[in-house]
Amino acid sequence: MPFVIPDFKTIEAALLRDLANLAPELRLAGDSDWAIRAAGMASSIAGLYEHQAWIVRQIFPDTADTEQLENHCRVRGIKRKGAVAAGGTITATGQVGIAIPAGSVLQHADGRRYLVSAPAVIGAVGSVAVSVSAELAGSAGDLAVGEPLIFQNPPLGVAGDAVSAGITGGTEAESDANLLGRLLELIRHPPAGGNKYDFKRWALEVDGVTAAYVYPLRRGLGTVDAVITGDNSLPAPAVLSAVQAHIDDIRPVTGKNTAVIAPTEKLQDITVQITLVSGYTLVTLTSQINALIADYFAALAPGDTLVVNKLQGQITALPGISDAHITLPAANVAPVVDATKVEWLRKGAVTVELM
Repeated sequence: MPFVIPDFKTIEAALLRDLANLAPELRLAGDSDWAIRAAGMASSIAGLYEHQAWIVRQIFPDTADTEQLENHCRVRGIKRKGAVAAGGTITATGQVGIAIPAGSVLQHADGRRYLVSAPAVIGAVGSVAVSVSAELAGSAGDLAVGEPLIFQNPPLGVAGDAVSAGITGGTEAESDANLLGRLLELIRHPPAGGNKYDFKRWALEVDGVTAAYVYPLRRGLGTVDAVITGDNSLPAPAVLSAVQAHIDDIRPVTGKNTAVIAPTEKLQDITVQITLVSGYTLVTLTSQINALIADYFAALAPGDTLVVNKLQGQITALPGISDAHITLPAANVAPVVDATKVEWLRKGAVTVELM
């Protein structure tokens, strides 16, 4: 049976009971000397118990504090991954042949800044795709397609306005939960000469990767493919290159063809009809349903199937809904996973209607 750690009051009562048994004539109530001594000793003993309980928690990595978790990881050669800046491209316009130098700065209306990571030249159509990266690391640097940006000091002949073509892959510094997950993965699946667990672990060792999915033999004998994602987003191009280089450096020589790829996002619209419970409004429940559907899609890994009945049941279970029916999609949606791509189902437009 488990050992129950006594609290301060229990320890103090036990000390006073023993004193009363040994010397009945002692005054143990109130602010007597013996009561004060018993309280002080009970406090010290309770502190020792707490310290021992803390030590036990540090022995096991899944209950250890941050510092001790890092110690467990360091023994096995695992270190916490740092934050990674988002990267992608913007579309710049101007006179044909004008160069945009690396290091040029663009700014979003909310103050976020982006740096041109490679020089580019305005093409014959009067525009060019320019590689950029966020100035600060983290997911806050992600920028959707179509978001406007402004060059702070555009070269002569280059328009000051630019448009994001998709800047993604920004990730925060690795959380304790993800760090523990990598440690447990190593403990449960120790190195085995290049099996799929090794490839997954190698991919997860690179900054900017929060999840990795390995597909052995997807393109034939001798092939191993790793699909990686960032913080529930596509990885930055630089992260893809870093993972490819890292795996190529340590993979077995028999793994003659290894590809590190990003999943192909596939937007899936959802239409759901609901029956309201008296006292609830469509506006309020629409917001809750949108949040629930967002959480459902966030839990889908690349290649996972959207199960209509499962999502429909979760919606029906929301307070204020007596019945729900998903009309779009009409059946489960299975993403394409083949030699050309691995689709990743993502939330599209959500429409909520009354039955």
